[in-house]
Amino acid sequence: MKNFRKKLGALGEQLAAEKLQRRGYEILLRNWRCPYGEIDIIARDASTLVVVEVKTRRGRWAGTPEQGVDARKQRRLCELAQCYVETTGWEGDVRLDVVAVELSSAGELLRVTHWPGAIECWDVWTSGIWF
Repeated sequence: MKNFRKKLGALGEQLAAEKLQRRGYEILLRNWRCPYGEIDIIARDASTLVVVEVKTRRGRWAGTPEQGVDARKQRRLCELAQCYVETTGWEGDVRLDVVAVELSSAGELLRVTHWPGAIECWDVWTSGIWF
């Protein structure tokens, strides 16, 4: 089961990267790791650094891909973005996007939806934890 989930995630990340590239994004890194976890895709949209969470679902038994990016996951993504910014010294704008990849239960691609700026980190960044 773990291998299936890993392959499904890799497929979703590939489809997401292709969609972002078609929209003119430059893919900088994939699967960047730090002590807080992993960022699926780090890209650049003009002068903005974009941290991308890719959520892939096959079937709707667990809900839509977007529903999988709950408050806990959003907070973790904010921490991951901060870790990347601090590690690399990035000083420009940062945005957190979500790409939802949905497949039918038979494995057919139904949609790849990009949600720019889907995650707001303002409350985390101003809480004293960041900067």
